[in-house]
Parts: sequence; C-alpha cells; structure tokens
Amino acid sequence: MEKRIYPEPIESVVSPEPVGRRSFTDAGEAVAALEALYERNTKFLRDSFAALAEGADPSRRYRAFYPEVGVTTSSYSQVDSRQAYGHMPTPGHYSTTITRPDLFREYLIDQLRLIMRNHGVPVVVSESETPIPLHFAFLEGTYVNGSAAERIQRPIRDLFDVPDLDGTDDHIANGTFELLPGEPRPLAPFTAQRIDYSLHRLTHYSATSPDHFQNFVLFTNYQFYIDEFTLYARKLMAEGGGGYEAFVEPGNIVTTAGQSSADGPTLARLPQMPAYHLKKKGHEGITMVNIGVGPSNAKTITDHVAVLRPHAWLMLGHCAGLRNTQALGDYVLAHAYVREDHVLDDDLPVWIPIPALAEVQVALEEAVAEVTGLAGYDLKRIMRTGTVATIDNRNWELRDQRGPVQRLSQSRAIALDMESATIAANGFRFRVPYGTLLCVSDKPLHGELKLPGMASDFYKRQVAQHLTIGIRALEKLAEMPKERLHSRKLRSFAETGFQ
Repeated sequence: MEKRIYPEPIESVVSPEPVGRRSFTDAGEAVAALEALYERNTKFLRDSFAALAEGADPSRRYRAFYPEVGVTTSSYSQVDSRQAYGHMPTPGHYSTTITRPDLFREYLIDQLRLIMRNHGVPVVVSESETPIPLHFAFLEGTYVNGSAAERIQRPIRDLFDVPDLDGTDDHIANGTFELLPGEPRPLAPFTAQRIDYSLHRLTHYSATSPDHFQNFVLFTNYQFYIDEFTLYARKLMAEGGGGYEAFVEPGNIVTTAGQSSADGPTLARLPQMPAYHLKKKGHEGITMVNIGVGPSNAKTITDHVAVLRPHAWLMLGHCAGLRNTQALGDYVLAHAYVREDHVLDDDLPVWIPIPALAEVQVALEEAVAEVTGLAGYDLKRIMRTGTVATIDNRNWELRDQRGPVQRLSQSRAIALDMESATIAANGFRFRVPYGTLLCVSDKPLHGELKLPGMASDFYKRQVAQHLTIGIRALEKLAEMPKERLHSRKLRSFAETGFQ
C-alpha cells in the first residue's frame, strides 16, 4: 500500500481577530452581540474550508470559538421564592457557551432579562475558549460535496476542530458536574457543543428543522395518533389556522394557515422518529413525534428535544391495563412510575423518585373532563389515576409470572407500557415539565385481547378523542404563566440560572 506523504507540518493557527468583553444591561442588545459574534466566527470556518478546497495553503490550522455569556453576582439576592429559574443560588461568576443564538433568541432574552432583573447586574458577552467544530459551523441544510473535502491535501482534523465527545456530556443536567478551582459555575444546563450535537441529531431523526419544534410536545408510540394529528392540523390550516400559523411535516413541508395541503408533496421515506409541528408565533404551538416502541427511542428523542428547552411534554399512547375493573378504551393518568426500562439507570438511578407535577396533572384531568363530558365521581368510570410501569421487554407476559406480576402488584401499578416512565424521567432530569395520559388497548393479565376487526374499530373510536384531550391539555398549559409552569420540584440544590 502506498504511503501517503502530507505537506509541511502545521505552522500556525489562524483565527478571527479577538473580540473584547462587552457589558450589557439590555438583554436584547446582549443577544444581538452574541448573534453577530457567532455569525462572524462560523462564517470564518466556512470560508476557510471553501478556500482550502480551492487550493489554499494547507499548512495552517483554522480555529474560531463559541460566544460566551457570563454574569457575576456578589450577593445572596432576595428573589421571588416562587420562581424556579432566573436567579443564581450563590454569589460567584457564572457563564455558558452559546450556539445558534438566532434559534434561541427569545429564550436567551427571557433568561438574561430575568437574571439582570433579579440580581441587578449586567451580563458580559465575550469569546469563549471552546472551539467551534467545523461540522457545526455549516448552516442548516448546507450540502458539502464530498469532492471538496477530497481536494484538501490532509486530514480535516489536522486543519479544523471536530466534535469532541469528551466535552459533550450531561454532567450539568445530571447534577454530577464537578467545579474545578477558578472555573466559572455553569449558567445553563447545556453547553454549546452539547446543543449543537442534539440539533444535528434532531434533524436526522425527525426529518424536520429544529427551528420548527414548538414549546409544547406530544410523544406517541402509535402511528394512528400521527395520522389523526395530521388530519386535524391540515383541516385547521384549510379553515384559516384557528390561531396556529402553519403546519410542518417531515421533509420541512410547510402548509400555512388558509392553505390546503391535500395535493401537496410528501416525504417518500419517513425517518426513524418523524415529527409534525403545528406552529404558533414564538414557538408556542404543538409538536408531535412518533417515537415508535421502546424505551431506547424514548430516551434518544427526549435527550435531543430537551436542548430546545420546551415548556412541557406529554406521553400519549396505548398501554396494557393491569386491573380487572378496567375496560378497553379507559384512560390512565400516571401519578407515579415504576422504572424497569433501564436506559436511564446510569444517568438517573432508579432510587430517585419521579414526582407528579400538579399543573400538568390538573390540565390533563380537566381536558379529559371537557372532552368526554364527565366530571367528578363520574370521571372515575373511564379514567384511573395511579402508577404506570415501564418495562424494556415487550413480551414480558412470556416470562415466569412470579417475577414481573408480583412486582407490578406490589407497586400498585394500574398500567404498563415501554415509554412513559422514560419520558417522565428524562423530563425530571432535564427540568422539562412532563405528564402521561394512556389509553388501555389490551388486558393481557386477564386474557382480554382485541380480536380481528376489533382493533380497527377501537382505534377509529378512541384515538381521535384521546388526541383531542392531549391537544386541549397542552393548550391549557400554554395559557399558564411560564414561571408557574416550570416547577421548583425539578430543581436541585445548586441550579443553573437558565431554565
């Protein structure tokens, strides 16, 4: 095999001109400075790559850095104790690297405004010491021809920074971050590189741009719900939108309010976890994702959606009813979870309780009552509140019943599925308000399975109502002040200032 000879060794590192630290007392101006710095530095990397592909000198390394925002407080400020975020727990210097400030503009303005208001201090915008990987500098949707990289005479890693998994982790969110002497405390739950990693994965898994994701999210484990959501959203658009601006389907296919999508294009091949977005101004609409079956998918998608800092997510799907008194089509409102999914054991040990969140529970129960027309004691005829167990073995019924059935009975579980506890646990881990409303589709412990033909009738009858309940619950949550919705239950001892 011919030995490849590279040109002369790397002689120097080329970067944009350094930018000095700038102090701001206006959140909008601070975010505008972050946007300008981010755009300049990513453009430098893109232009450098293009120049190298056209034959520029390959003996220099090209590097640019993420923007950074920091704040210093020297006092234990007395803040509104009802607020879950927007303040720092102790005096000190806090900072975080920033990516895609254009995408996170409203979120950043809100977070910085609260911190400046609560502590009475300015924020400082500067360049961080964290390089931007070349892969994350390209604009979304950019196509890089493979021949361009082939024309560069040495490995890309010699010339540019690439994603560094050593610095892409969840230590901050997990509460396992260890502060080194002289190091700033984390201001946000995710670093810029961790966010960039998830933004790219979201596009891959959902076939839609992260910009389309809304602040209120429905997860489902059945395509029937997606079909119903699509019919609902398309009808809404054709009738003028009903307060929503657009509907986005996989492939970034957009139908705007007042437009019919009946004859519009569709994506030839769906991605692993397709996402659909009913959009409102300020990302205040509803996103629905078909996560498929299993806790692995549930963890994967919520790991990535979490960096968008949604205001709430709900699990809406089917489950096995575990009580003889339940009937097919009954609803289950999860109030607690048994976690036998195992996918989060290393990040969130099973001894950590996952509490029910009052605001979400009330919204779900009220939505069930409004849609079904039942209330009070009568509501108990079709809905039970209790423990939902999530398991990683789809064929758990085939195992020795003395094991799983005994545990389910001891836990007082009323339903079992493969996703709900995972989604709730990741909501707890990432400080995203969560909830679960399931529909009983079979009762394996009692031999009550759907016969041929029954399944189609059941889905036609029940899915539309169940989806309507989920949408109504999210609309109720969207009407709440965000400071009230984001629960203090989800915050640990030493928390980040950002939500």
